[in-house]
Amino acid sequence: MGALPGDLKYTKDHEWIRPEADGSVVVGITDHAQQQLGELVFVELPEPGRAVAAAQACAVVESVKAASDVYAPLAGTIIAANEALAAEPGLVNSSPYEQGWLFRLQTANAGLEGLLDAAAYQRLLDAEG
Repeated sequence: MGALPGDLKYTKDHEWIRPEADGSVVVGITDHAQQQLGELVFVELPEPGRAVAAAQACAVVESVKAASDVYAPLAGTIIAANEALAAEPGLVNSSPYEQGWLFRLQTANAGLEGLLDAAAYQRLLDAEG
């Protein structure tokens, strides 16, 4: 596994969050998560306009091994979904932090408190072994 991008925030559920200049956030699953899942074969994304609560399941990633829920890291409204994943779910495997993003969320408040920075997320991974 490569180095974790230092400009992202992370959750204990192995999601990453990239704050955008307009106050929205982009959400995806980490390189660790995609490696644990294996080859993704399907991604179910939330519809734009859907309101979500923090920690609410709002997407599903399905691999040859299992299907896993993806949770909203913050409360807000879905403003975009990565439509490229419908035709090519493997983008999550090949480019988890760039082309494999899942959805974009407009948050009620941009408070990223409670999310992990790269060093804290690495410690979580180390603790999980």
